[in-house]
Amino acid sequence: MRVIGGKYKRFPLEALKGVTSRPTTDKIKETMFNIIGPLEGSGLDLFAGSGALGIEGLSRGLSHVVFVDGSFQAVQVIKKNVSKLDEQVEVYKNDYKRALKALVKREIQFDIIFLDPPYDKGIIGDALPYIRTNNLLKPGGLIMIECEKHETIDTLDYEVLKHDDYGITKLILLRGIE
Repeated sequence: MRVIGGKYKRFPLEALKGVTSRPTTDKIKETMFNIIGPLEGSGLDLFAGSGALGIEGLSRGLSHVVFVDGSFQAVQVIKKNVSKLDEQVEVYKNDYKRALKALVKREIQFDIIFLDPPYDKGIIGDALPYIRTNNLLKPGGLIMIECEKHETIDTLDYEVLKHDDYGITKLILLRGIE
């Protein structure tokens, strides 16, 4: 695994070991960031895994990223990967619901949120309304979702900018409705 674009292009990333993780392929990651375009501001990498999406965001212009994952092993890998970068990052081991509640209490808003949870768990359907209701996304902010292509997602509170299938994966880019 590696960073595929920006100032850290070709920077090697340690991957999570084990069958429960599903790292985003380079092809999907490249497609994802081509869809998103230029980045700036702050990001949230929820269900961060190895931190690859947030690190790619930092490489392409984000100034600050919060990484959240519920796995101790994932958090260790993220910390190892970001330790080699000179960037503003926060890394937390937490359940996504608790993490979102903590971010609301801190009154943090993000320019982009990456949602790449385990497939077919219905997590995105829980997270999207919470993000909207609690104003975790800045006006005009983006949410990039990676999910299983057959997963149904209610995007009523968001403008769908892009919705495409890539093999078993679906990418959806949303913008918060102001």
